Amino acid sequence: MTDAQLEALQTELVERTQAMGAQPSPVALAVKRIIDLGGAVAGLLLLWPLLLVLSVAIRLESRGPALFTQQRLGRWGRPFTLYKLRTMVQDAEKKGAGLAIEKDDPRITRIGAFLRRTSLDEVPQLLNILRGEMSFVGPRPLPVAYLDRWDGRQRLRLVMPQGITGLSQVTMRNDGPWPERLEKDVEYLEKWSLVFDTRIFLTTLLKTVKRSGIETEDGGVEELSPGTSSSANERRDQR
Repeated sequence: MTDAQLEALQTELVERTQAMGAQPSPVALAVKRIIDLGGAVAGLLLLWPLLLVLSVAIRLESRGPALFTQQRLGRWGRPFTLYKLRTMVQDAEKKGAGLAIEKDDPRITRIGAFLRRTSLDEVPQLLNILRGEMSFVGPRPLPVAYLDRWDGRQRLRLVMPQGITGLSQVTMRNDGPWPERLEKDVEYLEKWSLVFDTRIFLTTLLKTVKRSGIETEDGGVEELSPGTSSSANERRDQR
């Protein structure tokens, strides 16, 4: 999108948010950013040795970079580069099931399977938080191509900073119907507060430990593209 299109989208979202009476407080958002910044710095200082070890393990097991990057939609629809630890072989989208990810997918490396089970592949997103592109809590950032598939209400998910975890992740299975998941993201905007963020974050920690609601019925981790049914064979975007 051009700068003019992004400005028009932001104006549209602000007007829709004002009309529904759900405009977040600038002061509360500033506090949220301070919490994010402090948490990201602390997390990186604490976890950089682990990131280094995992990066070496990824490089030793398979050819290619340790980091996987992809353009995602940020707040107000502005694209940014999302970081993850690579969990599949290089150029996985050109092999096997393509963008689909199946149960026991052979393209997933051994270290990649471990990273997915423990959600450690998400740790590099602390860099995205540090850069102001993401938050700890908010709607999950989705690929840029998805924007044109959403209606006006669904686009309201872009009003809030995009997050590592969100309301949809703690209230629904990851293979839930896309319209319902997008509606949860809008519900997050309507109910947002710092206390609400805290509840979501703590619930995420609990669900991660229990592995509750993270996997699909067949054992995969699903992030279907909007417009497809939950019974489709598309799986989450390459990581």
